Amino acid sequence: MMQGIDHNNEFRMQSILSRIATELAVQEQQVASAVALLDEGSTVPFIARYRKEKTGGLDDTQLRYLETRLGSLRELEKRRDTVLNSIREQGKLSAELEQQVLQAQTRTELEDIYLPYKPKRRTKAMIAREAGIQPLAEALLSNPQLDPEAEAAKYLNPEMEFADTKAVLDGARQILMEDFAENPELSGVLREYLWEQGSFESSVVEGKEVEGQKFADYFAYSEALHKIPSHRALALFRGRNEGILDLKLDVAVTEGMSHPCEDKIAQTFNISDQGRAADRWLLDTVRWTWKVKLHSRLSTDLNQRLREQAEAEAIRVFAANLKDLLLAAPAGARNTLGLDPGLRTGVKVAVVDTTGKLLDFATIYPHVPKKQWDQSIAILADLCAKHSVELISIGNGTASRETDQLAGDLISRHPELKLSKIVVSEAGASVYSASELAAREFPGLDVSIRGAVSIARRLQDPLAELVKIDPKSIGVGQYQHDLNQPELARSLDAVVEDCVNAVGVDVNTASAALLARVSGLNSGIADNIVDFRNDNGAFRNRNQLKKVSRLGAKTFEQAAGFLRIRDGDYPLDASAVHPEAYTLVEQIAAVNRQPLQELVGNSEFVSTLKPADYVTEQFGVPTIRDILAELEKPGRDPRPEFVTATFREGVNELKDLQAGMILEGVVTNVANFGAFVDIGVHQDGLVHISQLTDKFIKDPREVVRTGDVVKVRVEEVDVQRKRIGLTMRLEPTQSKAAQNPMSKAAANREERRPQTSRPQQERSNDRHERKPDNRQPNAKKSMKEPAPAANSAMGDALAAALAKMRK
Repeated sequence: MMQGIDHNNEFRMQSILSRIATELAVQEQQVASAVALLDEGSTVPFIARYRKEKTGGLDDTQLRYLETRLGSLRELEKRRDTVLNSIREQGKLSAELEQQVLQAQTRTELEDIYLPYKPKRRTKAMIAREAGIQPLAEALLSNPQLDPEAEAAKYLNPEMEFADTKAVLDGARQILMEDFAENPELSGVLREYLWEQGSFESSVVEGKEVEGQKFADYFAYSEALHKIPSHRALALFRGRNEGILDLKLDVAVTEGMSHPCEDKIAQTFNISDQGRAADRWLLDTVRWTWKVKLHSRLSTDLNQRLREQAEAEAIRVFAANLKDLLLAAPAGARNTLGLDPGLRTGVKVAVVDTTGKLLDFATIYPHVPKKQWDQSIAILADLCAKHSVELISIGNGTASRETDQLAGDLISRHPELKLSKIVVSEAGASVYSASELAAREFPGLDVSIRGAVSIARRLQDPLAELVKIDPKSIGVGQYQHDLNQPELARSLDAVVEDCVNAVGVDVNTASAALLARVSGLNSGIADNIVDFRNDNGAFRNRNQLKKVSRLGAKTFEQAAGFLRIRDGDYPLDASAVHPEAYTLVEQIAAVNRQPLQELVGNSEFVSTLKPADYVTEQFGVPTIRDILAELEKPGRDPRPEFVTATFREGVNELKDLQAGMILEGVVTNVANFGAFVDIGVHQDGLVHISQLTDKFIKDPREVVRTGDVVKVRVEEVDVQRKRIGLTMRLEPTQSKAAQNPMSKAAANREERRPQTSRPQQERSNDRHERKPDNRQPNAKKSMKEPAPAANSAMGDALAAALAKMRK
């Protein structure tokens, strides 16, 4: 028996591997190798970088999909076992039923099969069966020639409250309704029919018109269910949850005709109106089955499917935006002045050195009500001269443009300081400043000054600073509080881990928060590394890491390649070459009669080497190719070069904008329907997907990413509603170079970043923002695109939410 169970489990695992391989469009052996490595405790960054031979070169995107899909399919198998055990305990598990359960491909399909056997409270159908009415129901269904009233008289049972034919026939109907509704094949057919042909309608709850104005576009709305984009679905569900909207799912019914789903039920059980005695009774049973049993259950299922798909897409967009933000170009190791703007409470000032260490701080009051402009400039000039400041980092919150003007005046009055100013996103800075981590880092420092420190550091190295903040607080998602929070956290944590390990971490300067994101490490080991560094001085080589408490052999294997030791005892410790490959590199150096120190960084010589010449049993061409690339440019940073946006002088508020203005801005968020751009007026403008480029695109991220610097033209400004419509389709009279909508960062990214593929299934499911189908029967009102000039409540909500998060 045990051998049979093992064989069954092996078969199921093989099925999982085959399924994932098909979805990823890769070989089954690649998936099997990756699963084995994951089960051994290897991390995705480690496998993607250092186990290419075993996985056939699966990249981090494919491995993340594999990891997530593996977990969901294993959960499906656990549920399958639960279902089998439950039916088996009831003594109802036939060989045929067991095969049905084993062959179910989805959780929904599995639950459809299990439904008739699922323990439930006593139903009317159960009571009717107990009263012996089951044969009547079967007789009327199999032979509609029978007279229902005459047959029902044979089954009277006053003791069980079936004292007349009406009660008996009602019991028979309850039995058939339950049988029809619990038929798994029928449920599957109707569910897919509703998904493809159904329309989703919303209406305003009576008396909620004023309170729910932000959902005004959904007060009389209808759209094909399967075409509803993610952000719209989430807006509808939020409106329902807030008690503003009523939602309804159904298919169009031609006047004078029966419901299409009722027809499908009738066809399944060979029920039709042929004038026979029981035909009308059976058709009424079909009608009640749809109305009472199936419609509500399938509507719930499809609402859940729509929500899950919408959440999955929203999480994907959030993760993509977060990745772009984390991999934004760093300004580098330069002394930086951070300004956290404010009016009444003043502007908080912090100076940090090249490593991010706090050197000095102050509070100035250049704006209303105190208006100490000249005094503030004098204070800033003294701080910049005293600490050799090169960069000024200005938070983009309240009073940002006024503070930007202050910095500009400082630069013009003191050209000898050779300063540059940049406005950066301060999203999440207040979260960090009030966090336990910030309190440990700056125990005696005012919370507001901590925010200025964070603003300065995120200019120097966005990745190193943003890892200290909960990704959900960075503000690059849509409807994030409506999403599946555990799944959102898992996805965002994976993005942070991938970004940190793609860049690498200097073990001698990194914070514990950054170290904790390194492959194989956690917060406890990261704290131990910092403690060891404080007690013993800087690490001189990677082998010293083995002396850190709780950093064992497996952890060292997973982490070592991502930890850099610059100016240490061994040149390869500053590179992404893993210690397990050191001997190979030394052999390459020896064969070519090159001292190791001279081989590292000798791009001209290393580029002449052929990976195939150094293949061993342990290292294949893919790994050797990576090693040689590292030897050419050891510790290279995959992030793009640093570029900044220049906000137009005199354009500080919404009222300063005019249609036709060409402005430069920074992309702050990318949604499925377009991109939000900060042009320096305290309110982001929206570039609709149709205005991003002259070409047709499915995804705005084909053109822009979060953090990109772009040129836009103002299309329309609504000061009262704080709406800005922008376009990146610039005037045709401009040069071709100026018309090209690709941002500076995007062009640079095309050259510097390798393109990573997404799973075939995910690619095939991509959807861009489309207009609802106006041709639907019974459509109340078609939802229009949230174009810049459109009266869109959803657009307002997004823009307002984004502005609030950025504050």
